[in-house]
Amino acid sequence: MTGKMQTYENAARTYGNQAVRLLRPLLMFVVVVWLIEVVDWVIFNNSLDHLGILPRQINGLRGILFAPFLHGGFSHLMANTIPFVILGFLVMLRHRSRILIVSALILLISGFGTWLIAPANTVHIGASGLIFGYFAVLIVNAWYERSVGAIILALLVIIAYGGLLAGVLPAGNGISWQGHIFGLIGGGLAAFYFSPRSAA
Repeated sequence: MTGKMQTYENAARTYGNQAVRLLRPLLMFVVVVWLIEVVDWVIFNNSLDHLGILPRQINGLRGILFAPFLHGGFSHLMANTIPFVILGFLVMLRHRSRILIVSALILLISGFGTWLIAPANTVHIGASGLIFGYFAVLIVNAWYERSVGAIILALLVIIAYGGLLAGVLPAGNGISWQGHIFGLIGGGLAAFYFSPRSAA
């Protein structure tokens, strides 16, 4: 019995260490984004938000890179933090070796799509395009992989975060639905390219 308990403890320790390794880059991103928001609020009086995506302006293209690090206040940032960590962690479980290229593809498609079709004279910021992309990766991955684990994971994600899909509808409340819908497209394309295919 003692040997079995030790085996369970070793397995739990191994899985715990793996989870920490997967969470570390996500948490580092969160720390950086929170620090930027604090600095923006304390020192720059929220003027860094103008580095976001400015539709159809050449200098607005830089926002494709900067927008995920900028948020419209701490409530906006808080709303993005938890789903980013949870969905990002789940994506890393399925695509650990490709998380950077998956994230980059989502950000490029989400950002450039927003730059193309969003209304002029608006500024688009936030990591929600990445969050919507991670959501799509997990759902589309289940379609291609068709393993029990991938399907169960997709169902749990739909149950927990299916309400996100309302964010792709134009609501006229300052929410960048363009970033959301192109984030979904980016996540779907990432899953199309990188998800393992079922042999069936």
